[in-house]
Amino acid sequence: MVEVRKATLADASAIATVHVAAWKESYRGIVADEVLANLSIQRRTEQWTNSLSDEAHPYHRAFVAEVNGQVVGFSNFGVPQIKDTGFDGELFAIYILKAAHKMGVGRMLVQAVVNGLRELGSKSMMVWALKDNPACGFYERLGGEYLYEKPIEIGNETLMESAYGWRSLDIFPA
Repeated sequence: MVEVRKATLADASAIATVHVAAWKESYRGIVADEVLANLSIQRRTEQWTNSLSDEAHPYHRAFVAEVNGQVVGFSNFGVPQIKDTGFDGELFAIYILKAAHKMGVGRMLVQAVVNGLRELGSKSMMVWALKDNPACGFYERLGGEYLYEKPIEIGNETLMESAYGWRSLDIFPA
């Protein structure tokens, strides 16, 4: 059974573990091997500890998904970091361990984000994903509209990121 709940500071290490593992699972062949090899659970734990402990931090709003008490995914959200996008909410990140794919975890985490954005007064949402990320299909299946691309530097490479958007959160259940 999957349970989604608001992340707490005590989840920082588990989120970091999922974050690093999901990057390695999802981005092999997309992101340089040296970048993936240099990912650090310790550094990510420090980043998540900082984010979750500081309500002023733009990335502090997060949810975790658990299966049998183990964190298998997370999402975080807030006000878009790039202004003038035409969207007033952003799904910053959603990562799920491959072992937990096809269990509805992604949809549950997105729904939690949508509910959180509604509480902030947001009426729309966007997300950025690496162009070659298989998750782009997930966003499309949820009704996300492909918007545009922009370059992003990861390691020593320039990759492309695709933006997807939902002009109205009304397509999601209340």
